Amino acid sequence: MKRIGLILAISILFSGCALLKPQHSEPEPKKVSAITDIPLHYSVLGDASFPAHHYEPITISTQVSNPIREPKEILAADANIDEMYPAITLDLWERIRSGFTLPVREHKRIDQQLSWYARHQEYLDRVADRATPYMYYIVEELEKNNIPMEIALLPIVESAFKPFAYSHGRASGIWQFIPSTGRLYGLKQDWWYDGRRDVYESTQAAIRLLTALHKEFNGDWLHALAAYNSGSGNVRKAIRRNLKRGKSIDFFALDLPRETEAYVPKLLALAELVADPAAHNIKLSSIPNKPYFEKVDIGSQIDLALVAELAEMPLDDVYHLNPAYNRWATSPNGPHHLLFPLDKATLFKVNLEKYPPEKRIQWVRHRIRSGETIITIANKYNTDVATIKRVNRIRGSRLRAGHHLTIPVASKSLASYRYSANQRKQTQQNIPRKGIKVTHIVQTGDTFWELAQRHNVGVRSLAKWNSMAPRDPLVPGQKLVIWSRNNGASIDDDIAYIKAPPRRSVTQRVGYRVRRGDSLTRIAQKFNVSVQQLLQWNKKVSKSKYLQPGQRLTVYVDVTRTSS
Repeated sequence: MKRIGLILAISILFSGCALLKPQHSEPEPKKVSAITDIPLHYSVLGDASFPAHHYEPITISTQVSNPIREPKEILAADANIDEMYPAITLDLWERIRSGFTLPVREHKRIDQQLSWYARHQEYLDRVADRATPYMYYIVEELEKNNIPMEIALLPIVESAFKPFAYSHGRASGIWQFIPSTGRLYGLKQDWWYDGRRDVYESTQAAIRLLTALHKEFNGDWLHALAAYNSGSGNVRKAIRRNLKRGKSIDFFALDLPRETEAYVPKLLALAELVADPAAHNIKLSSIPNKPYFEKVDIGSQIDLALVAELAEMPLDDVYHLNPAYNRWATSPNGPHHLLFPLDKATLFKVNLEKYPPEKRIQWVRHRIRSGETIITIANKYNTDVATIKRVNRIRGSRLRAGHHLTIPVASKSLASYRYSANQRKQTQQNIPRKGIKVTHIVQTGDTFWELAQRHNVGVRSLAKWNSMAPRDPLVPGQKLVIWSRNNGASIDDDIAYIKAPPRRSVTQRVGYRVRRGDSLTRIAQKFNVSVQQLLQWNKKVSKSKYLQPGQRLTVYVDVTRTSS
């Protein structure tokens, strides 16, 4: 019996070892080689021939820290990327089309848009080049929020992926937020920074807005997309009209603005094209399915020329990834972050440690001269009034001649910051075949219509030359570029200064009833007059007392100076 027990024990031991032994040998993990170069051709300022910029080859290594989306694991040098990061082997277009969830529709409006895209291979090439730095991040964020991947193509419809895009309706950035909607969804906008052009922040805002619209319209993505374009109110009214008439409330059955009726079909046509490019004789330029940039928190204001120096990259490229910054530096009040190509982020962070916050901006000491105001000083040094007041702890607006102010200044000439707001406006201008370039300083009462009439040009053209919308307000002291067709122009160093023709004054006496919230300043601005004139015309009104609702004022208005 002992012998039999011993034999059984030995057989069990061997069978256990057999169970532990792998049935098939695993292949050796692949070694990771450097990822191939990715040429990036920027054409963000329209389709004019503009110098293309190429980034250096991007590699993934253990040195890259805190990418825009945390990697699932730190990639070891001998890791198997295909197993640890499966999607990295795919082209991003393949990943996008695999996430399409909207039902395929057939409609003549879609066919019309698809026909246009299929005939314009060059346009699609330009769009793919512009999308390359941003598309991976957009796809990642859409996946996180369970949003159909067709929405990744929406910036093509909105802006053709031009980060500096600005429409006649005052919409800005690749997602084309108007100012009010941008602020409603958390996009800060001030003299230094416009969050509507911040690709990182505006993508988050667009997702919040689209998610809210999707919920508002009971899960109908086409209705949500239509509302994104024309507003919820227009879509709701169209739905109510059809319900009253017993008609379908399908998107294609709704009576919507003409732009909106083409807007959704454009997106659906793009999705059909991306789903099967070969069927339409189109080739999509490859976009690598991997992170392109890293978000770096800097903690304070910094000169963008210094940023370029620390990251060892062209200043133009800094602006391309960070188009939200309007000026020569980031905003003093934040946000304090910048985007960098992955191969530049670590270098920048290492170099930034040598520069404490007080050394990231250059400063000058300005002696106040008689007659100077904070506004004139701010314009002189290309900064804003709020910054001067904050740095120098000024509460009011009065200055004393002989005193000094500390003012932040750019480290390089303003012309070096080619994509700051003022320089960008000059670059983006579509120079007409006729006309002489005029620099006009806006005066109180100036309007686009009046200036257009004076210089024999169109209102839309005038606004476009200055990257503005026709309804944007003009501010006294603001500089406008006008390609004047006025025969009285004279050329001086490629800039013409035209003496304004004498205007015929047409003055009317107006009785104005004070409304709740009115002030002398607000009423003066409304009628393009000065507060002093209001006091002169209304002797019983005191500057030191509040106006009362219902109180009547007399205003003498030159109707040739008013916009409406």
